[in-house]
Amino acid sequence: MKLFDRFKKQPMGCEEVGRLLQQYLDGHLDQGRSPKLAAHLEDCRRCGLEAETYTRIKNSLGNQQLAVPDDALARLRSFGEGLTGQDG
Repeated sequence: MKLFDRFKKQPMGCEEVGRLLQQYLDGHLDQGRSPKLAAHLEDCRRCGLEAETYTRIKNSLGNQQLAVPDDALARLRSFGEGLTGQDG
């Protein structure tokens, strides 16, 4: 069991944060990984700024209450996935 405990205590890296960031910001990340991701955002300037940018975009779009065309959402999603290294 101690072998598995050692892996749980390792800090989260930027690549893993990139894959999980949107889930975290949407409140859909499990309770086991959320604190580790939050700790990474506190320590990593690049990831913290990325999270802040996503949050500002989301809030700005939400405050406007405009219908956003599907193609614009697809382009934004593609752009975000490109930033995090996801292929879609």
